[in-house]
Amino acid sequence: MDYLPTDPAILVSSINMLLRDEEFDTLESLCFAFGREPQEVCEQLRAEGFVYSEEQRQFRPAGFDE
Repeated sequence: MDYLPTDPAILVSSINMLLRDEEFDTLESLCFAFGREPQEVCEQLRAEGFVYSEEQRQFRPAGFDE
């Protein structure tokens, strides 16, 4: 993968896959490898209803863990 997708659903899927498959240790290292700021990615996905779980190392639907 040469870049992170812009479509929110594909972006969430791609990030979660890369973290799950241990291609990257952290969200920060993943974002920097693709030239994106972690804060920017989190804000983009928060606007689409996803939040990042540090514990699970994945984006999840907002309210999923409540």
